[in-house]
Amino acid sequence: MTEQYNKTILPNGIRLVTERIPTVRSVAFGVWINVGSRRETLANQGISHFLEHMIFKGTEKRSALDIALEIESVGGLINAFTGKELTCFYTQMLDENIGIAIDVLSDITANSLFLEEEVTKEKSVIIEEISNLEDTPDELIHDYFIRELYPDHPLGYPIMGTRETVLSFSPRDLKELIGKRYSADKVVIAAAGNLEHKQLCGMVEDAFSFPKPSEPTPEPGLPALPSGRKLWRRTNNQAHIIIGTRSFSYADDRKYPFFVMNTILGGGMSSRLFQVIREQYGYAYAVYTFNESHIDTGLFGVYIGTDKNRIDDVIGLAISEFDKIMRVKIADDEIDRIKAQLKGNLMLGLESTSSRMYRLAKMEVHLNKFITLDDTINKINQVTAEQVLETANELLTPDNLLSVIFTPSEEKHDNRNTQGN
Repeated sequence: MTEQYNKTILPNGIRLVTERIPTVRSVAFGVWINVGSRRETLANQGISHFLEHMIFKGTEKRSALDIALEIESVGGLINAFTGKELTCFYTQMLDENIGIAIDVLSDITANSLFLEEEVTKEKSVIIEEISNLEDTPDELIHDYFIRELYPDHPLGYPIMGTRETVLSFSPRDLKELIGKRYSADKVVIAAAGNLEHKQLCGMVEDAFSFPKPSEPTPEPGLPALPSGRKLWRRTNNQAHIIIGTRSFSYADDRKYPFFVMNTILGGGMSSRLFQVIREQYGYAYAVYTFNESHIDTGLFGVYIGTDKNRIDDVIGLAISEFDKIMRVKIADDEIDRIKAQLKGNLMLGLESTSSRMYRLAKMEVHLNKFITLDDTINKINQVTAEQVLETANELLTPDNLLSVIFTPSEEKHDNRNTQGN
């Protein structure tokens, strides 16, 4: 699929990045704001996510139902999400309806009412969302892991916040946040699909307006890298384990050998950890690695779900595989296979207009430039076995590793924390 990339900084300060894909009949269109949970305080954690919810609750022109109906009645999709560093409001529509998407998204991001009664109702909704996460330990443990990996730092705060912070939010808090943080310099609009860039420039400039930049807020530096073992006794049927560490930022080219290392260890059913822990020993059903990249840091982890009596066994097997990849250079045939797997996953992942739109926005926010798919593939092709060895030794030494464990408890509502080495 040929990439037809364009970028324009509009007179109102908004950056518009597009990729034209003339072979499709749809357009994915996203408004990305460089605001997320890492720009919150201990007292207002979760407010970015709360604001994302509230933006859909009505404007002077549209009720919450009108917002949904206007998009869905023409077969479109509208949604949003909040991350550590970004909030995104997006649609996916037939190309002929892109004007509707622009009109609705510009209205809700600029003119939401934040009525008291709607704020009160949404507090209950988000508290239910928090409760749902707490009943899903294989997801909840990721929040615990990130909290321990970035102790006493906004990157470690839960995106949804806590019950206490959610209950404290007021319409005034939301209006202050949108006035201070939703400024033109923090906005990237990304679109991919059957579109014309010049035409879209005019439509976006006419429809969207954000405040001028406010004074930047200083952010705390990253805390020291923690290690060791953190254990929580919870009312689960199964033990849940994450072993991991910090890794590389979005802009760091060391991420390419890191991606290869990550795939070797836990990228699919053919990965080393899956083959050893599940296939050879039968100690787990779910075994995988995961990673995230931010503007100045990243993370790597291995998730394993197992019986409570197998905790030490599976951790030992994982550490053994870490030790092996630090000591033994990857064979040529294995690294070639992993590169092919990575490139295939990348290209298959970009088959949809929405994934193309996500890629455009993240590159603009984190790199301020566009990297072609061919350039990315070339970076993967250039990874050497020596680089993978160096990356493994940089990240996976025992002093860098943090283990977070949920172990079953027979006591009801027992969520105690026990720290160990």
